[in-house]
Amino acid sequence: MTQEIHGTVADGYEAVREEFAAFVATERADYEGQLCAYVHGRRVVDLWAGDGGPEALFGVYSSTKGAAHLVVALLVQEGTLELDRKVTYYWPEFAAEGKGALTLRELIAHRAGVVGTDTGFTPAELADDRQMAERLADQRPFWRPGTAFGYHALVIGALTGEVVRRATGRTLREVYEERVRVPYELDFHLGLPAALEPRFRPAQPMIPTAPEQAVLDSVPTGPHTLASIAFNEHAPDAVDLVDYVNSRAVRAKGPASAGGVAAARGLAGMYAATISEVDGRPPLLKPDTIAEVGQIHSVGYDLVTRTHRSYGLGFQATADTWHAFLGAGAFGHSGAAGSQAFADPRSGLAYGYTRRRFAFPGGAAPENNRLVMAVHAAALAG
Repeated sequence: MTQEIHGTVADGYEAVREEFAAFVATERADYEGQLCAYVHGRRVVDLWAGDGGPEALFGVYSSTKGAAHLVVALLVQEGTLELDRKVTYYWPEFAAEGKGALTLRELIAHRAGVVGTDTGFTPAELADDRQMAERLADQRPFWRPGTAFGYHALVIGALTGEVVRRATGRTLREVYEERVRVPYELDFHLGLPAALEPRFRPAQPMIPTAPEQAVLDSVPTGPHTLASIAFNEHAPDAVDLVDYVNSRAVRAKGPASAGGVAAARGLAGMYAATISEVDGRPPLLKPDTIAEVGQIHSVGYDLVTRTHRSYGLGFQATADTWHAFLGAGAFGHSGAAGSQAFADPRSGLAYGYTRRRFAFPGGAAPENNRLVMAVHAAALAG
């Protein structure tokens, strides 16, 4: 039975609805997902399929990093943080084990080398950025800081969040609530209030076909690899990613690396507010700041994912990493279950996509490429 597509598109974006419907028709009958896009601050796509509806909230995993590093960008823009100061200027304890020369710029470009700890984190620590930061301050880095890069998958928000706390006296979550989420009424939460729990749709595990499982099984792994350490798989009581976001403790505390909960409207709305005038409000970031965060700072072989990756300042360089047809300087972040969110300043496009069940092979779900391409083409045509 083919899923019904709900929602609206602006004139000129009919092909996006058709592309979304064509994709959904190939998915399992229990598919739930949302697609939203803005162009120059105007919502042009608002579609969904499945039981959750447009206000369903999904775990968006690493798409959370976009919200975390928008906070950092705002603080850099106003001079509260300086990218080329050493991290220890804000957080002296971070100097332990040879990390004292690392700058904030290098930290948020995934160059610190502290992707985890030798013994891993407990489930309680994974839900609490303050606890993780305290342990990471004492950790010896897994490569010489600044010499290479690797995805700090579950800890980058704890690291940058501690810098924010030391510099402002407030948590990253508090700054995000005051400066971003509340003013724009965004359904993108770093810490989900109990009152909104009924809207949360628990993440569902991937159900790979036999050939897909063979591909997954062929990936080299081991309990003490950098990837295992970065994803906390070596911990005695390791938690898989589905259980991670389905934990109320994670949703309540909103760890800034991967604990965010959002609807596609919230993802796209945040990036629209970042680069465009929305409802008469000026963009959150100025052109120079947008160019700074979108500029590639780390590119090439990622020591953790063992793939080609590109990072700006806390954000993925979206055009190089995922969608090559986007404009230079596009920035955002994907999430493990398949979410994708970004801004393309050159076209004025802000994009958000969520799904409930993990997509194969993980990361930005493959359907994003066709959906982004359809939205981008319509934006350029307009």
